[in-house]
Amino acid sequence: MAGRQVMTEEKRTVLIVDDDQSILRVFTRVLEKKGYAVTTVENGKSSLKQIERRRFDAALIDMRLPDIEGTELLPVLQQKSPGTIRIVFTGSPNMQSLANGKRNDMDAFLIKPVNPEVLLRILNEKLKKK
Repeated sequence: MAGRQVMTEEKRTVLIVDDDQSILRVFTRVLEKKGYAVTTVENGKSSLKQIERRRFDAALIDMRLPDIEGTELLPVLQQKSPGTIRIVFTGSPNMQSLANGKRNDMDAFLIKPVNPEVLLRILNEKLKKK
């Protein structure tokens, strides 16, 4: 097979930040099945370390994390990795007002429970525009 080159497309990378293990498992399974390379972390501090280490195509961020509000990660992502798609989600309806104030810092806002198919559709749409 000399001379034959195989082109491999680099996987899109996604950082998922949520303290709920079941959400991390479901989102990881769904995204990996569609060919994404997924990194998961359970708190803001760990996510900041990941953001410092590498660039992600997209970040899925829970608004309520044990150590910080997820929206605090948005300006850091904007500064360190301006091309990263930022999708924020929450299970707390009273957090919607805070999210509304941060709309310019995020690419999408979803209410839990997040339908995995809806998440995939939004993620794909946002990445195509990138």
